[in-house]
Amino acid sequence: MNTPGPAGSAGRGRRLAAAGVAAARTLVDHRAGRRFLALLVVLGLCALGLLLMPHPDLAAAPRLAHRLGPAAPVAAVVLGAVLMAVLVPRTLITVAWGALFGPLQGAGYTLAAALLAAAIGFGVGRTLGRDFIAERLRGRLGRLDDWFSRQSVLGVITVRLLPVGGFGLVSYGYGTTGVRLGPYLVGSVLACAPSAFGYAALGAAVTNPGHFNWLAVAPASLGLFASLALARGWWRAERPNRPQRPTTP
Repeated sequence: MNTPGPAGSAGRGRRLAAAGVAAARTLVDHRAGRRFLALLVVLGLCALGLLLMPHPDLAAAPRLAHRLGPAAPVAAVVLGAVLMAVLVPRTLITVAWGALFGPLQGAGYTLAAALLAAAIGFGVGRTLGRDFIAERLRGRLGRLDDWFSRQSVLGVITVRLLPVGGFGLVSYGYGTTGVRLGPYLVGSVLACAPSAFGYAALGAAVTNPGHFNWLAVAPASLGLFASLALARGWWRAERPNRPQRPTTP
């Protein structure tokens, strides 16, 4: 088997670089492309900030919540929404809020934060990425986008329960699809509810070890059932579009 020499490798590298430059020019030369590039930059900055974010002082969190007094619930909702929007895992926020505010209040504040974060991610994704994606939908990807456009609340719940990405990332991705805002927001909150109560109970158990709530094991089983339901629904949607094999006499 022949292996490419230094000249061949250099030529291949130049072709790849030229293709990358051409793709970048395509993005920059079109308004939709520039907006989509801005969306990628936003996600990249969020990911970089997540990696460089200093570890919070968990010991000081209860004192801070106590000092905020009546404003603590509002601060928890707003801060939780911002953290989810910058791709901090919702699970960590829910556990922390459960430890700070207890299982019921922690879950409630997390759900309110999830609703706000879902709206933020959807709005940014729809504004910056929808036009660019819609111009390039063909074939199976086009049918997938049609499926998202027809999604009901149950469909959004099913996708949200899949282990395919963090809450914030899926919110941005949903904005680039044709899904309607109402079913998306309702489905996002309902999908978060079981895990919110489960992980908030787990967080509360950290500060009160004698009271562990077994709802904490619910998210894994729900995600498994959601994966099976989505796979079955996609298979049934694709079945009419598959070419029929010719029958032999």
